[in-house]
Amino acid sequence: MKKSILSLVTLVVIAFFSYSFNNNNTNTITENTMVQANDSILRHVVLFKFKDGTSAENIKKVEDAFHALPSKIPQIAGYEWGINNSPEGLDKGFTHVFFLSFKSEEDRAIYLPHPDHKAFGAVLGPHLDDVHVMDYWTSN
Repeated sequence: MKKSILSLVTLVVIAFFSYSFNNNNTNTITENTMVQANDSILRHVVLFKFKDGTSAENIKKVEDAFHALPSKIPQIAGYEWGINNSPEGLDKGFTHVFFLSFKSEEDRAIYLPHPDHKAFGAVLGPHLDDVHVMDYWTSN
């Protein structure tokens, strides 16, 4: 009987500490995520692979249309772009990268359905073979 009571008390203590640890750990993760979000920039990385045979003139039209977006959509906090020049040969046919920054997920949520972003998609669409998009919060 004493062994049963001792075992039960031990299980209750383990369960209590396990619950307390998990609860505190979850709060810490949530707090760290909030701090990271407040101190970070949201990056939106877009890579394009153009269809075979797309002319340089049409690629230039796509580039120009993307370059115009920061002047049309004020939620874009930063903008960079470039053409792949990696010697590694791992690009899988992706040639162009566009790198947008947002101050919040709300700003990105305004950008994504924005009429000027949609109009850019109409310029890009006929020439696009593939696209790869990733978003992330910067961290120190």
